[in-house]
Amino acid sequence: MPHHDAGRTPARLQGRATWLVSRAHARASGLLGAGFEAHGDGLRSYHYRLLAALEEWGPASQADLGRMTGIDRSDVTAALTKLESRDLVERAADPAHKRRNIVTITPAGVERLLELDKVIDGIQDEFLAPLTAAQRRRFITLLSRLVDG
Repeated sequence: MPHHDAGRTPARLQGRATWLVSRAHARASGLLGAGFEAHGDGLRSYHYRLLAALEEWGPASQADLGRMTGIDRSDVTAALTKLESRDLVERAADPAHKRRNIVTITPAGVERLLELDKVIDGIQDEFLAPLTAAQRRRFITLLSRLVDG
């Protein structure tokens, strides 16, 4: 039986953009997971995304938050429950639609968001460490074009 080195990539995959992006995603996800595990107080990147959306765009319904952030409705509900238990967001019935909750970030939520910004900044630096400042800017520009289609 031939010897196989762990972590090697078959030649036909090397240089394929989709393969490289998937490997970069795996590395980024690992760094985010470790960073939030070390500093997130049980929070994850989707909690950060919800706090950032509320801070930037203001109060929103749970359904709108899910649509705006790309998080599934059931996951939004569970994530908001965790954020609310830590007094980072408040949910209140929408006076116009009693069955709809409007979510608002609290002052403690804004403070926690600023702390998590530092965690995210550190992860960005670690992820992009092999690149120069100019390469980082170009990489972000190119990735943005791919994401935006």
